[in-house]
Amino acid sequence: MTVRPLMRPRTDSVPPQVLLLGAVTSVQIGSAFADRIFAHAGPGGVAFLRVLFTALVLLVVARPSLRGRTRGEIRLVGAYGLALTAMNWSFYEALDHLPLGVAVTIEFTGPLAVAVAGSRRALDVLWVTLAAAGVVLLATRSGDQGVEAIGVVLALVAASCWAAYILLMKRVGTSFGALEALAIGMSFGTALVLPAGIVQGGTALLSPGVLGACLGVAVLSSLIPYTLELVALRRLSTAVFGLLMSVEPAVAALAGVVVLGQDLTAVLVIALVLVIAASAGATLTGRGKIAPADG
Repeated sequence: MTVRPLMRPRTDSVPPQVLLLGAVTSVQIGSAFADRIFAHAGPGGVAFLRVLFTALVLLVVARPSLRGRTRGEIRLVGAYGLALTAMNWSFYEALDHLPLGVAVTIEFTGPLAVAVAGSRRALDVLWVTLAAAGVVLLATRSGDQGVEAIGVVLALVAASCWAAYILLMKRVGTSFGALEALAIGMSFGTALVLPAGIVQGGTALLSPGVLGACLGVAVLSSLIPYTLELVALRRLSTAVFGLLMSVEPAVAALAGVVVLGQDLTAVLVIALVLVIAASAGATLTGRGKIAPADG
């Protein structure tokens, strides 16, 4: 099945590096605005509406069909969608207890773990050590600058879900188109986060203000990044893609400062440097790439 692009902007004249950085920035600005809505609908409510709106738009655009699919393929794309939705939900729950830069820095250990999994090279041990040092540094600052232990745990759950999403994405990609898989997967995922959405969001889920704000989050965190990444990936090497994705924790920290007024502490800066260095090093010396996230 041929999947139509989400939109057809005239991006041929725009360097793919700029497009990918735009996608990263859009995701983190969306996360910052999502944080502002938690007081009204809770992380679960915001995650539910974001996934719902994204799934509805993708279903209209991609028009996927399960006709002719085997049960194995349906189970696979369902698991893919559940991993993606669980990543979004647990990340938002973590974000309710952590500054944005801290949450993204810890979550980024998920794809890094996939990139170096099974390796016995000394260099990869170095990258894992650097990343682990960054996470431990943040975790030991529990209670300081809005860093709560439960938030660190939830961010590690999000990291694990991101790792699972990457592994499942590779398998799903052999049977489904990118947007088709996302449309079907996020439809499955909507059911996963529905109970938490109702419990945490309650009647706020019917508020025009909350609905409009969550639609904006869906556009910033999902629809715009998906489109820019799809366009950029056609013109970027794996190494350059992974290297550019490595700056995402720094972009997240900056979004937290600009949009949410959060502090950029010395501890966070050191942890950012450690994790970004680990990610960039693993990308430049390894086999894989840091996969895009819907965080």
